Amino acid sequence: MQKTITRRELLAAAAGAAALSACNVAKPVTLARVSVVRAPAYDQSVYETVGRLLDEHRVNVRGRNVVLKPNLVEFEPESSINTNPIVVHAALEAFRARGAASVRIAEGPGHRRNTLDLAEAAGYFKTVPHFEDLFVDLNLDDVSRVNPPRQFSRMKKLYLPNTALGADLLVSMPKMKTHHWVGATLSMKNLFGVVPGAVYGWPKNVLHWAGIEESIADLHALFPRQFALVDGIVGMQGNGPIEGVAKKVGVLVAGADPVAVDATCCRIMRIDPMRIGYLQLVSGGVETQISERNIQQTGESIASVETPFDLIPEFQSIRLENS
Repeated sequence: MQKTITRRELLAAAAGAAALSACNVAKPVTLARVSVVRAPAYDQSVYETVGRLLDEHRVNVRGRNVVLKPNLVEFEPESSINTNPIVVHAALEAFRARGAASVRIAEGPGHRRNTLDLAEAAGYFKTVPHFEDLFVDLNLDDVSRVNPPRQFSRMKKLYLPNTALGADLLVSMPKMKTHHWVGATLSMKNLFGVVPGAVYGWPKNVLHWAGIEESIADLHALFPRQFALVDGIVGMQGNGPIEGVAKKVGVLVAGADPVAVDATCCRIMRIDPMRIGYLQLVSGGVETQISERNIQQTGESIASVETPFDLIPEFQSIRLENS
């Protein structure tokens, strides 16, 4: 005998079908905003440019603690190895002007133990008033044990500096450079400097043994409150991050999503971000944050500022034109 469907059963079936249909609809992708602005030289105009970038991204730091993390590597004041101190001082002044409760500068170089001497040689004492009072050596800071929320490397736990862990906003300020092991070193790779040498030694080989690409992904996941500001006024090409040569690009690149910022920097350098291992890891190997269609880019177009960087032979395949 054929069963008669009641009105209540019909409505319930329709509701279930609608719910199932809703589950199958792809969720809209939130665009990651990345700014590319021209900055032709390390001069006073950098201060206005950095302030404008923070306003454009509506960075709210009023009453909050900000930690600026530049890239300090070697005693080469006239080279393109280190983040230029003018860019860091401009960020310091900009965050202060926008009501930050405190702004500290912090770094833990992987090659040198005498961090203050390195900072002085790089021009930080000369450029940043009262630098020593503002600076924290992350190699020697007190540490806490943390577990990566999504483990990529072989490290199940890390001991990281309390200054970095306690920041309301960690600002990664790398130099735009190529890298002889991972292809490109930008805001995500710059977080290697938060791993303390007093715990893990100099150089920080534990990150290499655990997998360089995977360690970058782990560190990125451990710091969800980030802003990236990349010094691309003069970068480094070739055998970076130390032995390369200067490459003038004349830009600053900024955004609250380090993955999207680094992908955009790669495109400026004419590097395919989908061929950078750590970007593949954090994006799940698919074009999500890395895809241009999921990045809301403002300021200069990539086409107007793109500057092909020389690469060592082992990395010729990551060029955009070879993709």
